[in-house]
Amino acid sequence: MKLLFINGVNLNMTGIREKGVYGEQTLEQINAEIAAHFKNDECEFFQSNSEGEICSALQNAKCDGIILNAGAFTHYSYAIRDAITSISIPVVEVHMSNVHAREEFRHTSVISEVCKGVIAGFGKYSYILAGESFKL
Repeated sequence: MKLLFINGVNLNMTGIREKGVYGEQTLEQINAEIAAHFKNDECEFFQSNSEGEICSALQNAKCDGIILNAGAFTHYSYAIRDAITSISIPVVEVHMSNVHAREEFRHTSVISEVCKGVIAGFGKYSYILAGESFKL
């Protein structure tokens, strides 16, 4: 199975910003743990702070499943939503924090209803749970 993990805006700062929310590990360290967990599968990782680059990554994906943490784009990016609806690859929306226990604006996702599912609140393990969902 080939999985594509896409991380959006500001997730390159994981391990630096808001450690109480996102933890102490960098995104690279988290990606290494994910790859180790899925050692019998092929994992590809992509991060961008650019909405258009994320749309292109979705549109150009060649994989069995996409795990997407769009960051703040989750709450307002109709472009990313449209990119998800333009492909046939299933996408799982992921958040490391429990967005429903945070600020009100984080409670709304414009991409949830076009995704296979949503996993939030399990830190780095949200990615692993999302990846495992493609094996069900």
